[in-house]
Amino acid sequence: MATKGKLYTQEGFKALKDELDYLKNVKREEVKRDLSTARSFGDLSENSEYDEARNEQAKTEARIKELEELIANAEIIDETKIDTSVVSIGSTVKLYIIEDDEEIEYHIVGSNEADPANGKISDQSPIGKALVESKAAKGSKVVVDTPAGQLHLEVREVARNH
Repeated sequence: MATKGKLYTQEGFKALKDELDYLKNVKREEVKRDLSTARSFGDLSENSEYDEARNEQAKTEARIKELEELIANAEIIDETKIDTSVVSIGSTVKLYIIEDDEEIEYHIVGSNEADPANGKISDQSPIGKALVESKAAKGSKVVVDTPAGQLHLEVREVARNH
C-alpha cells in the first residue's frame, strides 16, 4: 500500500510512530475488552456488539499494518540541512496572494502529512508543487494553476519548520 520512499518531516514521522504506539498499546486492549464483553452476551450469530467489535479489530489491525509499512519505507527529511533560501519540503513559507490581497503561511510537507486546515500542504498540491519545482525564493512571483483558477503568489519569506 505504501510507496517506497515517502517523504516525511521529523514531526510527521513522529506522528506516525505515536499513532502506531497508541494502536498497539491502547486501542488493541480496548478492542480486546470490547470483544470479551460482547462474547459474554451469548449467541454470537445474532450479537451486533460482537460484530461491531470484530469490525473495529479488523480496522485497527489494518491500520497497524499500514503504519508499519509507512514507517519501514519512510524517508525522513533532515530539516537542519534545508536550504532556507528556496522552498522545499520542510519549509515554512509566507505567501502574498495577489488576487485576494491576503498573506498566508504554509508548511510544505510530504503528501502523507498534508493537513490544509492546519496550514500543512503537500509538495504535490498545486501550490506546493509550483513552489518546490520553481525553487521559489523570497521575492519570487509564482503563478499557480489550481482547480479554482490561477493564483498569483509572491513569496514573502522562506524558513525552516520549527
